[in-house]
Amino acid sequence: MNKVFPGALAALALVALAAPAAAQGIDEQVNAIFASSTGWFVSLIFSNFPGTSFPWIVGWLVIAATVFTLYFGFVQLRWVGHSIALVKGDYSDPNDAGEVSHFQALATALSGTVGLGNIAGVAVAIGIGGPGATFWMILAGLMGMASKFTECTLGVKYRNEFENGTVSGGPMYYLTKGFKERNLPGGGILAVLFSIFCILGALGGGNMFQANQAHAQLANVLGDYPGWITGVIFAAIVFAVIVGGLKSIARVTEKVVPFMGVLYVGTALIIILMNADQIGWAFGQIFEGAFTGLGVAGGFVGALIQGFKRAAFSNEAGVGSAAIAHSAVKTKEPITEGFVSLLEPFIDTVVVCTMTALVIIITGQLVSDPETGLYMVTESGAIETVGGTSGVALTSAAFSSSIDGFKYVLAIAVILFAFSTMLSWSYYGLKAWTFLFGEGQTKEVIFKVIFCLFVIIGAASNLGPVIDFSDAAIFAMAVVNVIGLYFLMPIVKRELKNYTAKLRSGEIKKFS
Repeated sequence: MNKVFPGALAALALVALAAPAAAQGIDEQVNAIFASSTGWFVSLIFSNFPGTSFPWIVGWLVIAATVFTLYFGFVQLRWVGHSIALVKGDYSDPNDAGEVSHFQALATALSGTVGLGNIAGVAVAIGIGGPGATFWMILAGLMGMASKFTECTLGVKYRNEFENGTVSGGPMYYLTKGFKERNLPGGGILAVLFSIFCILGALGGGNMFQANQAHAQLANVLGDYPGWITGVIFAAIVFAVIVGGLKSIARVTEKVVPFMGVLYVGTALIIILMNADQIGWAFGQIFEGAFTGLGVAGGFVGALIQGFKRAAFSNEAGVGSAAIAHSAVKTKEPITEGFVSLLEPFIDTVVVCTMTALVIIITGQLVSDPETGLYMVTESGAIETVGGTSGVALTSAAFSSSIDGFKYVLAIAVILFAFSTMLSWSYYGLKAWTFLFGEGQTKEVIFKVIFCLFVIIGAASNLGPVIDFSDAAIFAMAVVNVIGLYFLMPIVKRELKNYTAKLRSGEIKKFS
């Protein structure tokens, strides 16, 4: 493995040096090819229900979250205390099969979901849907906890455990094994489709987009410079971490995720406390806007759509990606990781996204346009519509209104979010890759080198259609995954019933 590292970095450097000369021409060619050949797929995944502005894929995820919430009797409310105890390690047996602790698995999965969507996406949702979008965002996040519980329990139950101590798990394994156990056809086809979409999503949305946005924020702070420089640096650091496998990724994410969470949420709390007299008013705006559509075009429905949309795109509940990370946990009871995973949408959406929303509302960065009814962001006396790239500008303006120089804090947050997301998605893509092409060190290194090459491409290019396609691939994962969850949720219910009986009988005891 040590011999591979210098060679891989040399290859990365050569690609990076060649990138600037041909970047523009390649960008144009790739854009044209992808726009013409994959535009139908992107449109299909992100199209709206007929006669509405509500994306059907969001409805697909919200309906699934509602079904799982009801089917498991509001598991996200009844078992949250036990979930926290598991994360603390109270029930952890170090002799159990697996690679990482409950906390490390949670941190790795969180690093893949807590990201730029929490900073820019929330601003766009509030800008379009008003303060009321926050209420529906929180509700969707709470329901999404049940989806994570379902998929991560199955991920552990049907994982592959190898003699060297490593494991492989995720939707591709429970779709094949679970369907076979229930004598259901089509599990293998669904697993292959999921794996293909996962690899495409990992290379695009989980890699190129992250590198591209990290470079954009760095250039905003340091001044314009070639993107390939950022790409090479990021690629070298990412390769150095992922070459060590999941244990190496987990050791990094268990430190990076809490730090970036404290940095961002801590800054938000300071601003909220600085404007403590506005907290009650802000929550009033959230609740009033949730049911009346306070100053929003589309009214109540507009607020609901934006809130649900942001929650679905932020916490990825039902997508199946988190089940891959959680499958590596050390446990002999699959349901325990289901309990741990349900904390993920709570932290990502209910806590981090809500902090962003409160800062934007409290600092008064939004005004209502009396003609359109749409919320706008005010900056230097000018009024601009909120949407597209202005999401980050709105969040930055909101924080900077109370703390000078927030763009530097935001730059650090964006870099950490992008870096941690790339680490997690490198693992997701790797497991999908090995499911399709087989396990083995050589095959793993090939994927890791490819992944790092795409880091450089993403930072140096502006491949819009490619990113759109990869984002669509991520949510195509949800289509395949949720179909499987509907057929396999009785197995999860059986696991829950058995675990509850063991707890009551005292068979399961605390280790610390």
